Amino acid sequence: MKVGVHRRHLLGATAGLLGCSSLPAWAQAARYPSRPITFVVPFAPGGAVDISGRAMADRLTKVLGQPIVVENRAGAAGAIGTTHVAKAPPDGYTLVVTSQSTHVVNPAVSPNLSYHAENDFAPITLIDRLANVLLVNASLPVKTFDEFVAFARANPNKWNYASSGPGSVAHISMELLKARLGLSLEHVPYKGAGPALTDLLSGTVQMTWNNLTSNLANIVNGKLRALAVAAPQRIPQLPSVPTFDELKLPELNLTSWTGLAAPAGTPPAIVSRLYEAMRSVLNDPATKTAWEARGAILPQAITPAQYKQEISERIEFFRSTIKKHKIVLE
Repeated sequence: MKVGVHRRHLLGATAGLLGCSSLPAWAQAARYPSRPITFVVPFAPGGAVDISGRAMADRLTKVLGQPIVVENRAGAAGAIGTTHVAKAPPDGYTLVVTSQSTHVVNPAVSPNLSYHAENDFAPITLIDRLANVLLVNASLPVKTFDEFVAFARANPNKWNYASSGPGSVAHISMELLKARLGLSLEHVPYKGAGPALTDLLSGTVQMTWNNLTSNLANIVNGKLRALAVAAPQRIPQLPSVPTFDELKLPELNLTSWTGLAAPAGTPPAIVSRLYEAMRSVLNDPATKTAWEARGAILPQAITPAQYKQEISERIEFFRSTIKKHKIVLE
């Protein structure tokens, strides 16, 4: 008799466990989050994407009431970590910190990418926008954008520029700048923005294109000089530096961004929960202060659908720009 009772209890417990694992999506969403969440940063620690992802993770933990673990999975220009999330269970517990590199440039230039930026993810919203800056070593005899253009035209092939690799945002943007202004500058590709910055600071290369967040300290201390910024308006930290819109080069005035995305198939209710939680963080005045301190731009509200549309539009922009200006991605 006791054996029978024990067996019934065991069967009942097993059925209960099976029922939990097969909860409908709406029930899972109602309980979300019930355990720690992982943010995958597809780049090495210390870069702009990593800093942005950790800043959001710290604040979102308090809103969601669950720990958020940041995991760096670097390699292949962000493709390794991004692919990992694309193949993760679509349950809201493994998310990727997106960037223009992973979700715009990579798909625009790499036909055999291991993930599909538009189909393999459920975009949530932006974490921040990052102004891009045309930077030169402070030892160069130019202090303004116009002086830079005049010198480069008078001394063709005398200067070179660094990028974080062929097909990177820096590479494409500098080649577009060259095409628009008729400049002759040599491209020196590196295996990442870190090594490129090291050689820029030493004077091995003369200029680069990079985000403000990673370079603000070197600009402030006089090691690098900012000649122009890609941003909606002038940056408070660099009030004398014009935007590319002001310089009549609007196609170069695109900010970079970081954001958050879940694997495709994640229940809409979970995506909505994450979106609302992130907007709560971004609407906090303390967040605005923290973002500005590191040179980031607080984004306006952008829904998951709007974020998805922006990704698609920017992929097409880069593809058409490369084709129109015959930019060679060596």
